[in-house]
Order: sequence, then C-alpha cells, then structure tokens
Amino acid sequence: MASVDECREALQRLAARLDAHAETRGKLDLDRTLACRVPDLQTAFHARLTGGRLVDIADGDDPKAKIALTAASDDLVALVTGKLDVTRAIASRQVQVKANPFDLLKLRKLL
Repeated sequence: MASVDECREALQRLAARLDAHAETRGKLDLDRTLACRVPDLQTAFHARLTGGRLVDIADGDDPKAKIALTAASDDLVALVTGKLDVTRAIASRQVQVKANPFDLLKLRKLL
C-alpha cells in the first residue's frame, strides 16, 4: 500500500506532466473541481482542472467536486507512473471516475 505522501507526490507529478504538455496539446476547454479519493488510506485530495492543467492540489475531500476519481493508493501511483492503463483500470473498476458525460469526453484529451 502506498502512503499518503506517495499519493500526494503522484498527483504533483501528474500536475507537472500536464503542465508540460498543456501548450503542445492545445487549450482544453474545461474548468472543473476534482476530488481524488483514496479509500484504503481513508484520505482524499482536491484540485482544479483548468486549461489542461491540474492546479491548487490540496489535502481533503471536496464533496461538491464536479469530477471525482476514486482509486486505491497503489492504483493511483501506478496510473501516474504509467504502470496501469487508465482505460483498462476504469473498465475493470479498479478506478472509478464520476463526471458529467461531456466532461468525460473532454478528459479523454488529457489521457
């Protein structure tokens, strides 16, 4: 099981990778709050997705978040490091993403 710090670092790495690719990928017309819930650690993080970037990452849940990602700590770290394919993880329900269907289509551009 990954630690809370490892999960936080994984989200920071994801934010850095999205930031590096935001300019080459073009602007993503999406400005939504994001909650990342890690049930095996009984913790959560929240952030904002805007312009293809993940910003303002902080500890704690956001029950009103427009996009909610739920994953075990090891799965979250594996997703960010590329050891776990996001499409397969969602299809097998290792990772759950709750969002408006239109937002999900836009999120595909980030993958």
